Amino acid sequence: MRPMLLLSSVLVLALAGTSDAQDWTEFSSPDEHFTIVFPGQPTVTETTWTSQFSAVLPARVYSAAVASGRYSVTVVDYNPIERLLTERSRTLPALDQAVHVYGTGYWKTDVRSAVVYAGSKYLERDAKITAMISSFTDLVAGLLLELTNNADQSRTFVSIYMHENFLVITEATVTKGYPPPTIFQQSLGWLDKNGRRIRYPSIQHNEPDPPEPPTRP
Repeated sequence: MRPMLLLSSVLVLALAGTSDAQDWTEFSSPDEHFTIVFPGQPTVTETTWTSQFSAVLPARVYSAAVASGRYSVTVVDYNPIERLLTERSRTLPALDQAVHVYGTGYWKTDVRSAVVYAGSKYLERDAKITAMISSFTDLVAGLLLELTNNADQSRTFVSIYMHENFLVITEATVTKGYPPPTIFQQSLGWLDKNGRRIRYPSIQHNEPDPPEPPTRP
């Protein structure tokens, strides 16, 4: 996957009032179908993500740090999950399937629960969750979290979405006294297969088996 870096003059002007304005660029990953504004060129780290039903999935973390705080986008590719969990179900005896709920169709549950499961991981942090609300970015459904670090009073702002079978987690931690990372959060958008930004006409939930569109008479 080859991400693209684009410089948006409009976004630079919008950030002109901040100390990091000259470093912000619009980052796009056509293969992962998202775009967002980053403080400079992010560092890319290849990693893995373990899903709710223990499928080990390929993931990538884009991260950057400036005076105002730390910014990252974690993207998890859920496209292999059907194959992984189906193969696992074939190796388990019937009783083991019942105990571990690893039937051939449970990959769909894993996909549907990905956003909530990712949100639950933040409950494990040494921080106080001060807000948790549903959200929509260009009508893609997701979840927003705000946390306050009990040690240094820094604040973490998280958004979690599932789009085109990619779990996208944006996270910005700003030091005490800095305003919320509004530009970073609100700049997240979605790309079509040609790399063009899109806004959906209706609310989108990432369904593993969407119904076929009705045929016209």
